[in-house]
Parts: sequence; structure tokens; C-alpha cells
Amino acid sequence: TKNAGRSVHAKAVLGEELYARLPRTKVLLVGAGGIGCELLKNIVLTGFGHITLLDLDTIDLSNLNRQFLFKKKDVKQSKALVAAKTASTFNPNVRITPIHGNIKEPQFDIAWFRGFDLVLNALDNLDARRHVNKMCIAANIPLVESGTAGYLGQVQPIIKDRTECFDCIPKPTPKTFPVCTIRSTPSQPIHCIVWAKNYLLPLVSHDVCTEQSSSLPRFPEEPPNVLQLFGEDEDSGGELDDAEKQGENAQEIATLRKEALAFKTVRAALRTPPKDKQVSSAAKMVFHSDILNLLSMADMWRSRAPPTPLAFDAIADGTFSLDAKRAEVQSQNGRGHRKSAKVPVTKGNQGISGASGSGSAGTEKTLNGTSSSASSATGLKDQRSLSLHDNLDLFVASTEKLAVRLRAGEDTISFDKDDDDTLDFVTAAANLRSAAYGIAGKSRWEVKEMAGNIIPAIATTNAIIAGLIVLQALHLLRKLYNALRNVHVQFKPSMPLSTISMSAPNPNCGVCRDTYAELLCDPARTVLGDLVEAILGDGVTDGTGARDVSVYEDKRVLSDPDWDDNNDRTLESLNVTRGKFLAIVDEEGEWGTIQVAVGALPPNHPSDGPAFILPSPLPKPPRKVKPATPTLKRSAPDDEELEPSAKRIKTNGTVPSGPSYSPSKKKRLEEDGLLLLDHADEKMDDDVILID
Repeated sequence: TKNAGRSVHAKAVLGEELYARLPRTKVLLVGAGGIGCELLKNIVLTGFGHITLLDLDTIDLSNLNRQFLFKKKDVKQSKALVAAKTASTFNPNVRITPIHGNIKEPQFDIAWFRGFDLVLNALDNLDARRHVNKMCIAANIPLVESGTAGYLGQVQPIIKDRTECFDCIPKPTPKTFPVCTIRSTPSQPIHCIVWAKNYLLPLVSHDVCTEQSSSLPRFPEEPPNVLQLFGEDEDSGGELDDAEKQGENAQEIATLRKEALAFKTVRAALRTPPKDKQVSSAAKMVFHSDILNLLSMADMWRSRAPPTPLAFDAIADGTFSLDAKRAEVQSQNGRGHRKSAKVPVTKGNQGISGASGSGSAGTEKTLNGTSSSASSATGLKDQRSLSLHDNLDLFVASTEKLAVRLRAGEDTISFDKDDDDTLDFVTAAANLRSAAYGIAGKSRWEVKEMAGNIIPAIATTNAIIAGLIVLQALHLLRKLYNALRNVHVQFKPSMPLSTISMSAPNPNCGVCRDTYAELLCDPARTVLGDLVEAILGDGVTDGTGARDVSVYEDKRVLSDPDWDDNNDRTLESLNVTRGKFLAIVDEEGEWGTIQVAVGALPPNHPSDGPAFILPSPLPKPPRKVKPATPTLKRSAPDDEELEPSAKRIKTNGTVPSGPSYSPSKKKRLEEDGLLLLDHADEKMDDDVILID
């Protein structure tokens, strides 16, 4: 009776036929975050019978305000496993298979995707979303894509050859900053935050934990000779020796050696039993000595304002004037005083070694506004505007706490937005650096948002999007393609939801307009050249026939008509294995691209059998129609024949006998492919299209 009561409303809404199909429907849900938790709950209660839930992430404390399938006791556990366990109690008739893994792992290939009737995306990073989009196009499985950002959200159904795919519209790429900007010439708060996060703490790669991808600006590549207070002790002497042998600037190398030695001394001090001036030495080296080294490079400051070294003892006792010091530095560098962000400097009663107390007590005093600082603002501690003295106190307290953790046995300490010690350190270090460069500081909450890649996530938006995903999924199951819509949640009270009819695929899309085929093979025995030749076929009975092609794996060029060194190598030796794609691109641009998905041979395939099994029929991409390009130009006249245009001739109503245009105008039009005739009877030797 209980089970019958559970289904009565679903049957009434969906109808008997669709409701009866749901228990047999196999759904892949990728992502168990903000959208994923709401969506899992919805599809379980709707009655989808076989659900595979895949997520790579673990539960963070910050997830609990919107991911309601998790509790505090679940922190650090797998999202997929915990979400499946919680949601399975909602409907005992549903089977949920959780997978803690990366959707890009090789076992999740085309054949695996073909085992589902529908794929629902609740991912938070661009790379994974593109991967799932491509796999669904290759496997010809319907996909419902989604994302949220604060009050905004979007749902996009994707069907091969019927609708735009995720990549039909280009997506903005994450912004990167050059190393020199972060290291030497910051001009924005984000530059200082990235510096504090990546320069003083180890470089780490964290998955974004938001519902919509928003990548923090990052280094284009790992910066050389990175000196990290809390990272591994990497000896950069070898790199400097090599640079010296190659004839690099000897003075600059000597400066770098001196800087590296000083940094190494401070790092070692933080790992030994506490002494009075450990933190003071770290602060003075990073914010005073390092800046003096930068100021010694005079050429760097010819066209930009120089930074200001911070005197920490003077800041602590209240005698430091940032404006006066900045004016002094700029006059020494031959620049007038420039306006910069106001950084409050308040007087304290303690020296740097004991700023506002140490450890947790000092941190709480600073953030709660109960330190000696006179600028304590009311409001939440994380949203307080910190003065220069406050940031000094916070730097000292957080550095002492991190040093205690190092001495307790932690090898390295990486930034984590939910780790109060590292967040305090990055906040203080970034704000002190901002002060040195005349940049406005940020509150602890603002630093957490920027350093942790946080887009404010709203549970209500996630719930709305999850409901819309289910509606579009039901349309797909009914094959009501005319009812499908791109749906947007907007921050507009007059129209919170907007729907757009589905658009046809972009004919120039490099994903959904390619021709896909699956090749089952043993990569250890399959040779690249043999594979390509077999895929192209003879052009008579099957395939397109031999032609000049280039072969790519992702962005790697494996071969082209002028370079065939890899044609005799196996796929395994080229690191082309299960789950990857080989793109076969026509050199002349006459044929579309063939995407060959690499799959595993069947379990019963004989060991001495063929190295690969070709798809049948062979893929035959469409021919690209090249637009006819008739010759619309005549040869341009010599420069001597072009005379300056005279003033417009007065005709007094009569038709002028000469041309009514200047030679320069005629030449411009001919460059655009248009011919102007001198008279109606003029004959043309070239093939032209007559417009008027």
C-alpha cells in the first residue's frame, strides 16, 4: 500500500506509459555537488530505476549550506558514495550505483556511455563538461547540460544532429597572468592574492567547488625558482648554475642566489623550535628586502610606479607613514607622487614579535576588531576592513600557527579555503603586498571568494535548475523534440525564466560536426599507419580512399603528409589508449574530420587474432562544399595612371560625359571585388556577376 501511494501522483502527472518506462531507464548523473544533490533527489523520487552517480570530489565543510544530502559527519568522504546512500532511502525501488572517480578515466569509454539511455550533467568545470559533451555526441546518447552562478542558471538539452552541442558556442577561457606580473609588478588585488596563495604556499591544483566553473587567474606555467615558506625545500642552485653557464646576467644571478639563501634560512627557522624573531625575519624578507631587490632594477620602474618597502617595526609602533614612504621611493626613482589606494595605518602598542598576541588568540583579536587597532569596524569579522596594522597582526599570528603545524610533522601546507590558518595567512600577505604596491586591500571574506574560486551558490537556484533538468529529460524520453527548450534562470523579477527554442548545430563546430567511429583494438599491437590506412578504406567499396591527412590526439600532432616518423609506431608507444580519440584531418580541407574513438577488444577476441576491429561501415565524412569564387577583379591600373580626383563637376542638369567617380574610389571598389563601368556599352573580358 505504501509503494502504491508513493507512485499515485507520479502516474497521474506522467501518464501510465511513461511511468512504466522509468524503472527500466538507465541514467548517468555526472556530478554530486549543488545541482547534483538536488537532481539526484528529483530523479529518485520521479522513479528513474537505474541511476549511476559519478563524482570525483569529496565533501567540504563549505558544501553543507546547499548540498543537503550531506551532514557534518560526512566531511572528507566521497560525495558520490554518501549521496547515493542518503538518496536511496527516498525510494527503495530505485537502484543507485555510486562511482568515486574521474569521468575522463579510460574505462569510461564510448561503449560504457552507450549503456545509458540518458546522461545528466551537473559538473562544475569546463574541461569535464566538454569531455562529457563529446562522449555523448560520439555515443549518440541524449545529454542535458546545466550550470548555475548565483541567481543565474541554464539548462540545455543536447541531441546529436538535432540541436547545438555544448561546444557549438565558444566558451570564454580562464584568464591567466604572466609570472612577472604576479612576481614583480602586480596592479590588481587578484594579483596579490594569487602571489600569496601560490608564491608563499605550494602550488596546488584544486577542483573548483562551485556549481559553475569560474577559474581563478593562474600562472600560464609553473614559475621557475618559486620560493615557498611552507612548501618543499627545492634547491634552485642547479638552475642558477645552468643560467650562469649560458651567459645570463651575472649580477642578476648573484642577486637571485642571495635572495634564495635568505629565503632558505627563514624557511629553516620556521621548522625549528620557536625563537623571538622567526616571524619577524620572514616578514622583513618578503615585504622589505624582496621589494628593495625589485627597486634595484631601475628599468622596471621607468613607466610604472615603484613599490614601497614596508618597515614592520615602525608599523607595529605606529610611526610608519605609508604615504610619506611612497613619496620618498617615487622621488628616488624620478617619478612624481601618484594617487593610490588609501590603506589605514593605525597605531599599535606592541612590536612585531608579539603583535596583538600570538596564535589563535591573536587571530581572533584581529578579525573581531578587539586588537589595539583603532579602526575596528562593526559587522561580521570576515567582512571587516583590515588596517595595515591589523594585517601585520594577522600575518604574525597565522605564520606562527602554520609554523607550529610544520614542527608537528606536516611536510607541506597547501592553501584550502576551509583551512582558517592558510586563509588568514593569504589574507594578510595579500593585503600587505597590496599596501606596498598602492592597491586597495580586501576583507577576509573577499579573499576567500577570490582565492577559493567561489561564485556565491544559492540553494534555490540549484533546486530550480534541477527541476528543469528533469522536465527536459522527460521530453527526451517521450521523444517530444519540439517541446525541448534552452531554459535560463534570470535575475529579473518580471521574467525569472526565459525559454529559447532549440537551434540547429553550428555547421562549423569542431565537435558535433565531426564524423565519429569506434575502433576496438589492442594498442600494444596496433600500428598508427596501418590503422589510418584501414580507416580511410579503398574509396570504392568503403571509406573515402587514400588521401593526404594529418592525425592528432587531442592537441598532439602524431603525423602529417610531411612527417610520418610515427606511422610505424604502436598506439601504446604513442600513449593513445582506451578512451582517447584520434582525429584524422584532411589536408586539403575537402572532407570533414573523422574522430576515431579507441576502445578495448571484446573479452573473447583470440590472442592471435587481428590487432584491431574496424567499424562497419567505415566512416565517410561529408565533403565540404567550397563556395565558388568567380574572378571579379581586373588587373589594377598602374599608379601613374591614377590621377588625383578633381572637384565635383557642375553638370547643370546635363549628363556628364566622363565617369562620375574618382580613380581612388574605383580602385577601392575593385579591391572589394566590384567593377564600375565607364559607360553602359563597355565590354568585360572577365567572368563577372552583374548586380546593377
